Amino acid sequence: MPIDCSLGVKFGLWYDFRNPLQWRRPYDLLYAEILEQIAWAETRGFEYVWLSEHHFSDDGYSPSMFPIAGAIAARTRKIRIGTSLVLLPLHHPVRIAEDGATVDVISGGRFELGAGIGYRVEEFAAFDIPVSERGGRTSESLEIIRRLWEGETLTFRGRFYNIEDARVTPEPIQKPRPPLWAGGFTSPGIRRAARLADGYAGIAPNSTQASYELFRSEWQRYGKPIEETRTAGGLFWLIPSRDPDKTWTEAADHVIHQVNAYREWTEKAGETMFPKLNSHADLRETGMLQVVEIDECIDIIRDYVNEMGLTHYYSWTLPPGLPASWAQPHLELFVDHVIPAFR
Repeated sequence: MPIDCSLGVKFGLWYDFRNPLQWRRPYDLLYAEILEQIAWAETRGFEYVWLSEHHFSDDGYSPSMFPIAGAIAARTRKIRIGTSLVLLPLHHPVRIAEDGATVDVISGGRFELGAGIGYRVEEFAAFDIPVSERGGRTSESLEIIRRLWEGETLTFRGRFYNIEDARVTPEPIQKPRPPLWAGGFTSPGIRRAARLADGYAGIAPNSTQASYELFRSEWQRYGKPIEETRTAGGLFWLIPSRDPDKTWTEAADHVIHQVNAYREWTEKAGETMFPKLNSHADLRETGMLQVVEIDECIDIIRDYVNEMGLTHYYSWTLPPGLPASWAQPHLELFVDHVIPAFR
């Protein structure tokens, strides 16, 4: 009989703080409501909150995760705070090391850094970073951050960064350092995660079992114990509901907004990860928005976690443009019925 590796999986929330023009609300209210929801969620069984980054988006997609992470740290006591993912090539690694260490101090040792290489052409143009350098910059940055967090006074000579006698003070609370995650959907990105990070975050509509298997294979190739692998991911949208048809209809236009934005961004980058959605029928055909009864939600997560071999599960919490209060009854179903099924 196969082992059920979903037992003990850690559950997380995932926010991007989007505020689309057609449903625009005051930003201070939007942020305050989400922060309140996160504070509630940690008291009910959610173990992680993940934050996401993009820049120059009309819907206000959160561009500055570290202030948000600090605010969450100050409002909470247990929930771990991760980035999924910071666009590492767009930032100087010493600055990221300092900001991450500061969040770790404020949180009492609950910060985890997830890093990705990015893809939006507008972001690389605005920050004056060649897209062709993103992989190399990410690899150097991960090494620099790791060494600084482990207490080294660092002099580093690389292709992209030259650092002289840098030191992080105050140092992180966690020892030897806060965990590092890396994302990626290409073989080089997955290998980078196994080589330089402590875990692989592969959440995307096209995440495959092969990606996670490659990560675990590469992890072992670098001599790391297989029992220490950490893998995070989830389904794009999976929502438990007492009335799935009603909930699906309420969320559909908001998810269409999100998917079409990703489609435009990835298409400009030469990727084809998302379809163009013109209607609710188009969205239903993709299966990206799954709104189901509680028992089916449990079965879907258990099958997915076992298929991918995940240690951490999360999916989007709040469709762009809906208030946090809309998600609350579905989160209550999740904490009352779904999470206990995996304990």
